[in-house]
Amino acid sequence: MLTTLRATAGRPPTDHTASGVIRLLLSLCGLTALLLTAATLVAAPARAADAPAASRPPAQAAHLADRLRENPVHITDQLPRAVPRSMAPDFAQLAERTGVPTYVLVLPGQSGSGEDLLGAVHDRLGRDGLFVLLDESGVRKAAAYGVRAPAEAARTTTVFELPYDAGPLRSFERFVDVVAQGTEKAEARADAARESFREGNEPEEMYIGPADRRNQSFVTGIALTGVPLTVLLLAPCVRRARRRFPRATPLRPAKGRTAKGRTAKGRTAKGRTTKAVAATGRPTSPRTTAGRSVLRRLLIPGLALATAAAIAVTAPLVFDQTKRGAAPLPGHEDMTARVERVAEGLAQDPVYVDPESPRVLDEAQLSRLHDRIERFGRSEGGGPVYVTVVPHLPEDESAGDEELFAAAVRSQLSKADGFGEADGVYVVADPLDGYIDVFNHGLRLDSLRLLFDVPEFISYGDDRSHEADDHLLGERLDALMTYLDESPRTDEPTSSGEPARPLSPEAENSLPPLYATDFWPGLFVGAVAALLLLGLVAGVLGIVAAVLRRRTPPVLRTQALKLAAPSKPSEAYLRRTAGTELSAAADALTEIDDAGWQAVALAWERFDAAMFLVDGDIEGLSSPGGPHTDPATLLAVTVLARASRNALDGDTNDRCCAVNPLHGPAAGRRHVRVPAQGNRRRRLSLCPLCLDAATNAPHELPERMLTLPGPSGTRVPYDEPAGSPLSVLGDGINRLADKVRETSPAR
Repeated sequence: MLTTLRATAGRPPTDHTASGVIRLLLSLCGLTALLLTAATLVAAPARAADAPAASRPPAQAAHLADRLRENPVHITDQLPRAVPRSMAPDFAQLAERTGVPTYVLVLPGQSGSGEDLLGAVHDRLGRDGLFVLLDESGVRKAAAYGVRAPAEAARTTTVFELPYDAGPLRSFERFVDVVAQGTEKAEARADAARESFREGNEPEEMYIGPADRRNQSFVTGIALTGVPLTVLLLAPCVRRARRRFPRATPLRPAKGRTAKGRTAKGRTAKGRTTKAVAATGRPTSPRTTAGRSVLRRLLIPGLALATAAAIAVTAPLVFDQTKRGAAPLPGHEDMTARVERVAEGLAQDPVYVDPESPRVLDEAQLSRLHDRIERFGRSEGGGPVYVTVVPHLPEDESAGDEELFAAAVRSQLSKADGFGEADGVYVVADPLDGYIDVFNHGLRLDSLRLLFDVPEFISYGDDRSHEADDHLLGERLDALMTYLDESPRTDEPTSSGEPARPLSPEAENSLPPLYATDFWPGLFVGAVAALLLLGLVAGVLGIVAAVLRRRTPPVLRTQALKLAAPSKPSEAYLRRTAGTELSAAADALTEIDDAGWQAVALAWERFDAAMFLVDGDIEGLSSPGGPHTDPATLLAVTVLARASRNALDGDTNDRCCAVNPLHGPAAGRRHVRVPAQGNRRRRLSLCPLCLDAATNAPHELPERMLTLPGPSGTRVPYDEPAGSPLSVLGDGINRLADKVRETSPAR
């Protein structure tokens, strides 16, 4: 540039000189812009250079295509309790039997739209073949690209021929067998399986649960004591009863017993021998007769003992199940793979987005989230924030426990170089159901407030987030960061505490021993049942004897009462129950003995709220001509009245069963799928029965859901009627009482 200036300094300006100056100015402007851009890049946060994967996460299909390029069988590390990654060789061995290139993906349910995902993976992979998508239950989708394979027919056959608990490996094995048969046979088999299912021929379950094993133990205990005792007790009873039956014909004299054969000394040994000969037709010694009498007495006890031994030996052979499901035992690497993967990602970037799940955060949302995290870290009392966007399922390493997962990630992250104790706020977001949980470890924040007081829109979302494919996670995480910024700081660092450890996979998938649990109550019930059967048989035999003697028919009467809270109560039932509970609460409050003042105050608050709902008219609930009260209000009165009495008894539990409030107080909270349709989960308070059903038989929960009489004979969920105070019952009974007082005209 200096050479150019010197060359033009001694001559007059020309048009070429002017254009050169212009080009020079443009070059200087471009150089300035380049320097400014470089300065901006240098000043940018280090995360943009250190962790490009976090700011630009790969698409789900691209990530899965890369995995299949490395290995045609990819098993996610998020289902170790159901499908450990160590099962990949088994799937690969089965895939070779299809006769075409086969690519297998094992992912959590809801992790993709099935065939659309397979098509996207095929496009990214660029290879033809049979693509199969499985989840924790079995084959979910299958598609053939560029090869001839009856993918849909094989999938249909698998669905209708196998029970739901067959497991993914057995499901894939059946799928491969059908594919190997060819298109014509596969389609015929699929049609036959579908038709058989329509006729009601459903495949039987392959495995049993803990409840079934308890039933088996109970039945074994009953049989082990009931059957031998029945044999031991009924034989003498029947023998004695036969003596009381009237004889139909007189006894005939034995052949050979004549008057001459009798001697005057009938009690001599000779006389006894004569009687034995007359009775049997052959001579029998007194010693032989005594031996037979002893054998006859020992026959019944020996038979009872042999029966008990036979039951004890054969019961384990009949009830030979040892596992709850088809899942094999995972290894240590299977159980730690996902935690290590997430911790490794967090060591590079504070936001980890699961590449195997549908993408729910775009680049703009990720960038804003990073900025908010950095500002919070620089704020007074703030610190690191680690966000994980990964699914949480009962089949993962932490059994779906978000708190346990966060603690495990923190422990693993603390082992990384340069981290030390990885204190901070751990945000666990589920891309499948949209739930967000927050756990504090070592920052000056109120840990309990983060656990229980985070706004519901942030934790569980609203109607908009439930309908959105991304659950509005970007918007809700931004709201969470605002909530953290505004959270009060504590004087000392706090922590959420150590979460409870779940069952090990071996204990979770194994059944209790047959001679345990309800086996011991079964022994007692068997003995009682034998005595009851003895009494019943004795009574029947006595009645039969009486009929034969007197021709008078007996009268037998039995009664059985079973109390249960209905899931579809009528309006009359709700009215009666509300009146009874409200009267009982009123009587309890007038007979207070030694209850503390806090319990009394809580009881009065709940009772007053119930009285607000009926305008103080208890008698009107039970009178036919009383004022009309809608079913939702009657249910609210019942819940408040029961809670009032519970408070006087020292039970201050603020939660009742969210499936059916008539079940009573809650015993715990659990993520469950309550609606009969859909896969979204809700964290609900459950009574002991529903809590057990959520673990052992989750498909029964929709049937347990309480519905109220609606217009035109319909049934509606109890918390759906517009304007009903029950809409806040999920927040607690005290919140229901406050809602009633806020909306009551009496207030």
